[in-house]
Amino acid sequence: MYNTSKFESKLFQLGIKLSGAQIQQFIRYYEILTEKNKVMNLTAITEFDEVIDKHFVDSLSLVKAVDLNQDMNKELTVIDVGTGAGFPGIPLKIAFPGLEIVLLDSLNKRISFLNDVIQDLHLEGINAYHGRAEDYGRNVSFREQFDLCVSRAVANMSTLSEYCMPFVKVGGQFIPYKSGSISEELKQAQKAVKLLGGCLDHTETYILPDTDIERTLVVINKKEKTKKTYPRKAGKPAKEPLGCSMGTSDHKN
Repeated sequence: MYNTSKFESKLFQLGIKLSGAQIQQFIRYYEILTEKNKVMNLTAITEFDEVIDKHFVDSLSLVKAVDLNQDMNKELTVIDVGTGAGFPGIPLKIAFPGLEIVLLDSLNKRISFLNDVIQDLHLEGINAYHGRAEDYGRNVSFREQFDLCVSRAVANMSTLSEYCMPFVKVGGQFIPYKSGSISEELKQAQKAVKLLGGCLDHTETYILPDTDIERTLVVINKKEKTKKTYPRKAGKPAKEPLGCSMGTSDHKN
């Protein structure tokens, strides 16, 4: 029914090889996504090849910044903040089942959808939680508990860093997925990243395989614990991104 040869070719270019069962999980995920999308807004992208490129391959391109095949006897703990319809968390779980993944989203309807996907695909070691990052970032069960925090959420880097850095262990990494030119955004976020205990390691800019879609992964290392002041109360990081609220010149035009 679905021709997955292009998908497998694109994954090969990323150094990823999936079993037949894993390919079937991706197909089933696509079917659940597009069916549920008829009754709730999950994605504007529904055509099979587009979902492959802009959701599945895009999510899995994390391998350009992190070796997910490292010693999987040590289960890498990952939190996906603002996961939406499950990107990048669910594709990462399907492709790298050894990962321990938490999906976090502020909309309960999406959490219900994600739990349906997790159950239907028989995924283990992955849990979805409903709530705001500012609240969960202060919860001792989640704060500084993760090796890796990822996010494809649409927010400026200063705001996104305040949402995400509190979840990362010292020695771990926060890696947001970005598109378009991000040099100015990175410059504006430097103070926020430092205040939150991180430092920019490097960026990985690339074109998604066999497309003209440019993406950047921003690799931020957690060097020290995040001060208890952060994250600020819900809504504050978006309204007053770190830097501009503190009277610096790091403001958005």
